[in-house]
Amino acid sequence: MVARKPVRYLVATLCLMVGLVATFRAVCAADGRDFSRSPLYAYPLPQGKDNIIGSLITYHIHKGDTLLDVGRWFGLSGAEVSDANNHLDWWLPPVGKKIVLPTEHILPDGPRTGIVVNVPEFRLYYYKGHVVYTFPVGLGRYDWRTPVGKTFRVTSKQHNPPWIVPPDIYKEHLERDGWAEHVIPGGDPDNPEGFWRLNLNLPEYAIHGTNNPWGVGMEVSHGCIRLYPEDIDRLWHLVPVGTKGEIVYQPIKFGWRGGALYVEVHRDVYNLHPGLWKLAMRLVAAKHLQSIVDYGKLQKAVSAMTGVPTYVMPGPPPPGSYNAEEAGLEEAKTN
Repeated sequence: MVARKPVRYLVATLCLMVGLVATFRAVCAADGRDFSRSPLYAYPLPQGKDNIIGSLITYHIHKGDTLLDVGRWFGLSGAEVSDANNHLDWWLPPVGKKIVLPTEHILPDGPRTGIVVNVPEFRLYYYKGHVVYTFPVGLGRYDWRTPVGKTFRVTSKQHNPPWIVPPDIYKEHLERDGWAEHVIPGGDPDNPEGFWRLNLNLPEYAIHGTNNPWGVGMEVSHGCIRLYPEDIDRLWHLVPVGTKGEIVYQPIKFGWRGGALYVEVHRDVYNLHPGLWKLAMRLVAAKHLQSIVDYGKLQKAVSAMTGVPTYVMPGPPPPGSYNAEEAGLEEAKTN
């Protein structure tokens, strides 16, 4: 077992979120974006029927910012920030532009225990006691899908794992590049698994780091679950061997906070549903929400797929709720 290095990161709670913006700017100025100092995002589990964690933040783009760097500091992927802001350019966002950081999440339906990976959301949740930790992840490409609906168990943990290239991936690399390696040593900067790996009882699948942080939030792997280097370091040290988990597929989630109903909509990345509007209607019926939903608001949320909890009851939204106009979204059209 590797000894835990001294803790140098913050645990993000609701009262700290505003201060994180100033901290990010200070770190950028002093260290040129040292993400080992970024916060660990952990929240107390909501009580009663509430199932929303975090809160939204607004941020003004500075010179040199990319959505990848901004998102990474705030526990997000560049894709999540872009989707929440009308598909803003990842690499050249306009200096001075005010954006919404989608640091608010509806917990997936199901037991709040162990590890839960929600594929359409590209997000991992780890429940430990009365706290939930959450991290953005990279997942399997369409032709190498992360296995949906599977339960698993963490069987072992490795630091600096060697990557023994599976035969089918070796063949793919050989055909693509004209050459390929059978093994990439642990600790090698070209090792796509990074420096930490949680082995699972799912053959050929694992939760590990990456040598390409931009791939977090995207379909880039051969089915494994990838985290930012700093995030897998933290998760590796938090999760004991024997921890159970599940890979779910919930592109639409309904959530409550203080008596207000929200919906969070993501892309159907593996095209498992005939239509997101049909899925939304099935969920409304299954959750007995027909009499309280504003269907016009719900249609816009389903069409926009911002990935941000959006208020879908009649009347004005509660203070602090997502504002589509502020994020620059055009009037949504329902297919």
